[in-house]
Amino acid sequence: MTTAGDLMVIRPRRLELPVWLIALGLVLRWLWRGLWWCLRHPVSVGLVVAAVLLYREFGRSGLIVPLVLAGFVSAVWRWKHEASWWAWCAGPVLGRIRQVFVYRRAWREAMTLCGLTRTYDHRVVLPQLLRVRSDQALDVLTIRMVRGQTPEEFQRVTANLAYAFGRRHARVYSERPGEPPVRSGYWALVLGWVDRLRYRDRPSLVYLVVVRTDALRTVVKPFDVPSVPDFTALPLARREDLRHWRLHLLATHVLIGGATRSGKGSVLWSLVRALAGGITSGLVRLWVIDPKGGMEFAMGRPLFARFACKSFEAMADLLDEAVTVMRERQARLAGAVRVHTPTEADPLVVVVIDEMAALTAYLQDVDLRKRIASSLGLLLSQGAGVGVLVVAALQDPRKEVLPFRDLFPTRIALGLTEAAQVDLVLGDGARNRGALADQMPRWAKGVGYVILDGTPEPARVRFSYISDDHIRELATEYAAPADAADILAQVGRETADEPTRPSLPRPRRGPLLPDSLLTFLDRDADGGEPR
Repeated sequence: MTTAGDLMVIRPRRLELPVWLIALGLVLRWLWRGLWWCLRHPVSVGLVVAAVLLYREFGRSGLIVPLVLAGFVSAVWRWKHEASWWAWCAGPVLGRIRQVFVYRRAWREAMTLCGLTRTYDHRVVLPQLLRVRSDQALDVLTIRMVRGQTPEEFQRVTANLAYAFGRRHARVYSERPGEPPVRSGYWALVLGWVDRLRYRDRPSLVYLVVVRTDALRTVVKPFDVPSVPDFTALPLARREDLRHWRLHLLATHVLIGGATRSGKGSVLWSLVRALAGGITSGLVRLWVIDPKGGMEFAMGRPLFARFACKSFEAMADLLDEAVTVMRERQARLAGAVRVHTPTEADPLVVVVIDEMAALTAYLQDVDLRKRIASSLGLLLSQGAGVGVLVVAALQDPRKEVLPFRDLFPTRIALGLTEAAQVDLVLGDGARNRGALADQMPRWAKGVGYVILDGTPEPARVRFSYISDDHIRELATEYAAPADAADILAQVGRETADEPTRPSLPRPRRGPLLPDSLLTFLDRDADGGEPR
């Protein structure tokens, strides 16, 4: 009998199994795992089986001859088409080697020290490394997260993961970083279904891109000038994976943030070069404002339909006339189209402002500053749909310097001086997602972070370097037509000097004194009558 307070020990009933049954279960378990591995790696299994058959049939020559032939075919393939060679041959092989000998060796230690493990039922659970795919510069790791994890947890420790694997830069993507290829030809339908399966949404996976070789250290040469610019894909920069980054300019405004000598001129002149073919054909009109007296853009004056660099009043007039163009197009296109399509008769107007803070924060004339701010607010809020776009660069992205920063859909962050400025340019959380624009090295002029279409994670790119000789060649070969300034009745005041203003009488300031004392102090020095 038991009473209250007695200790009762309850043991579960033990099931005794024979040894032969336990051994059979282990063998079946190992066989199933081996079969599953073979199904997941058919190429490796096929190569091993082929090697064994060739060795049994021909001996050592059966292995040496195929290897020599494979090396020769690989060399010719790389010589003829290196991109497909990396995609289908070298990339998978190098990725598999680095997965086994680099990442798996340090995987448990890296995940534990970076705080990405979980404990469940007294057992440590690790994120699972599924696949590594390499190219010329990057390793793309496909990781299955632990149940309950989110990509934000990996994004917060992006820098830790990069250094854990012996690299300096890494990026975390919640979706597959590559884009589905455009298929054409006889097998387009079948390959399209395959791509739909490969690029389907997988919320349980996260992609860690480790920069193995920094492809952005070398200067990017200017891209070729297209005869007809594609406003949805203007080539401006090189990505870390050696592909081109293309700007979608149509129906958007662009903000470029960067400290002094960070390469903002590379971004602006790369854009001008990409639009040069449309400038000379009349498809694009560039209205340029250079508050620095023309130090940046005066060399390319023949390219511009409008140019203001000396007079702040002329700059305000230019913005007012851009608003007038916008109003006229709104009245004409309302009810017909939703997005303006550039034509030679109705061109795209791009207002380029080099140092926007000089107009919105540092201008001493309060009335003129309010007038400029009013015009910019209207253009940024209503001009994208009717083909009047604003491309602005500035050094200080704070709210008091640029109050309408949120009206720029497309943003580019070059080297910045403070960590908080990264989120001000690219949006909240951009730095945690890998945009370390405040840690740019000295050589990284023209290197910045952009947001790729369809993904919230920033990508690191380097814009092409446009030298003074390139600018002179552009101005000579792609000059704007003679009637480029005739969208409105233009006058020659955009290059006028700053008007001379009469000095206004300044009110007297000082302590309040009685009238008798003021009369005494206002007498002439020789004791004459009061003035």
